[in-house]
Amino acid sequence: MFRHLAAALMALAVVTATPAAATPGLVPAADREIVFTADGTTVYGTLHVPEHRAGQRLRAALLLPGSGPTDRDGNQPPASTPGTLAQVADALDGDKIATLRFDKYGTGRTGLGAYQDHPEGLDYPAFVRQARAAYESLRDQPETDPRGLLLVGHSEGAMTALLLGGTVRPRPAGVALLQPQAIRMLDLVTLQLKAQIAEATRQGQLTPEQQRAVNTAVDAAVTSLREHRPVDTTDLPPAVAQLFEAFQGPNGRFVLSDDAVYPPDTAAALRPGTKVLLTCGTNDAQVPCVTTNALTTALRHAHAGGPGRVTLPGVDHLLHDADHPDTLAPPVLDALRRFARH
Repeated sequence: MFRHLAAALMALAVVTATPAAATPGLVPAADREIVFTADGTTVYGTLHVPEHRAGQRLRAALLLPGSGPTDRDGNQPPASTPGTLAQVADALDGDKIATLRFDKYGTGRTGLGAYQDHPEGLDYPAFVRQARAAYESLRDQPETDPRGLLLVGHSEGAMTALLLGGTVRPRPAGVALLQPQAIRMLDLVTLQLKAQIAEATRQGQLTPEQQRAVNTAVDAAVTSLREHRPVDTTDLPPAVAQLFEAFQGPNGRFVLSDDAVYPPDTAAALRPGTKVLLTCGTNDAQVPCVTTNALTTALRHAHAGGPGRVTLPGVDHLLHDADHPDTLAPPVLDALRRFARH
């Protein structure tokens, strides 16, 4: 789920979609490259504008990627290319919602930018500021209705969307949290690791005694990270030890600044009545539905509007199901339509 933040990825090709013959009086759907600046870094993204009447102002959504070096399309090439955000943009086009997605730090054309010579200085607030600059760029596009701005975040991007939702101007009309990081980062990592350790024990790879020892070592490692102490990896399996080693050193600043955010606490800053969609998939091993309970309660206390939490049967973290391994699953498309039309 998390990779070295200093990874620099290949530039993405700009794709322009234009119908063969435009209907008179209508501007055909198109993609265009957008460039904006965040903290001295030039950031590159794709603005998708659906077919619309000339001069029409459209609702517009900022799409925010998940953790690690995830680019504007929701890919981590070459190993992982699900195209999650590009597919979300296509889905929202059906409801005439323009979208902006961008290459965050360490990805695509943006690269590390101002952090090229000191990647260890990158922290989570830098990514939030970059997303804020993207929101302002989207707001200022000639096709955008500033009263109809939306935030759509996937995984860690959903947490970023929550942080922006309570602070940007104008406030968003809606926020969609797709399989969100809904608890502290290291708590989520602990949950994931203990689930994997339990499965290894079930398969006979570990004894119950070894399982308890590893779980205790994981808890101790998290405590050490939070207390800014070196992590003792002696009792951790090699793969788990490597993970905690990666959380230190150059990545330490980012990890601790991300872990400092408890997403339910951010919900109170949303404007009452803001429409909110929160999805969780029953096959999502990275963000189990149970992890969204506290955030769901916090959104209710903040008087957020609907659709609210929507459970997606059979859907995994990348918004796929068994019958749709490469495209958004039908329950995801239905949830996005509910959000768009609520």
